[in-house]
Amino acid sequence: MAGHSKWANIKHKKARTDEKRGKEFTKIGKELIIAAREGGGDPENNARLKMIIQKAKAINIPNDNIMRAIKRGTGDGEGDTIEEIKYEGYGPGGVAILLSIATDNRNRTASDIRHLFSKYGGNLGETGCVGWMFKRCGLLEINKEDLSMDIEELELLAIESGAEDIRQNEEGLEIITEPETFEAVKDFLEKEADIKWNLAEITMIPENTVEVANFEVAQKLLKLIDVLEDHDDVQEVSSNFSIPDEILDQLQ
Repeated sequence: MAGHSKWANIKHKKARTDEKRGKEFTKIGKELIIAAREGGGDPENNARLKMIIQKAKAINIPNDNIMRAIKRGTGDGEGDTIEEIKYEGYGPGGVAILLSIATDNRNRTASDIRHLFSKYGGNLGETGCVGWMFKRCGLLEINKEDLSMDIEELELLAIESGAEDIRQNEEGLEIITEPETFEAVKDFLEKEADIKWNLAEITMIPENTVEVANFEVAQKLLKLIDVLEDHDDVQEVSSNFSIPDEILDQLQ
């Protein structure tokens, strides 16, 4: 988890281009559509939708865009049907990769993803080949430089809030929750401490990690992860790689 998380943080800190920003808008728009379709258009009665609206506002997606996507999800707007599916496979070094997909054309997306796996040293697998290696959890991350209290004090608050697991690393703190308690834990910590989250989402977390200690293999793996994350239909890429800091630092 730490290797993947650190790489995500490195990329997050890089300048966001207009193209990347446009892709973020598109992907979050799809998330809004799916969440509204599955749980209704009222965020007070749809925790998933509420969380995605917060994510949308955090990157300044206009309210009109948010409402348009919600209406489309509830059937009040126009547009093709968005389908949510999972793809599974392996990357260089035998690393497991799990993709969350939102697409209006399953055949096109399957062809694209298969091509990317093949081109960058991976293999698209059958349904279920790696999914069992991951657990759906709430994940809250805060960097040490953003803490307004001692990290040990925050750990105690996280325990009090009902967090399932707490992991301290060089960057800061990772707080793991059950999906059902994610919002309660997040709200409690925001109330009790002046929290500025680096990441707050419900995601797939690997039960175990695979260390990739070879520079060339790590380079190929991260290239595959990057191109998959960049695909318009890929909402989330989960993986179980762990890359030693000395190699990761060379790849920045």
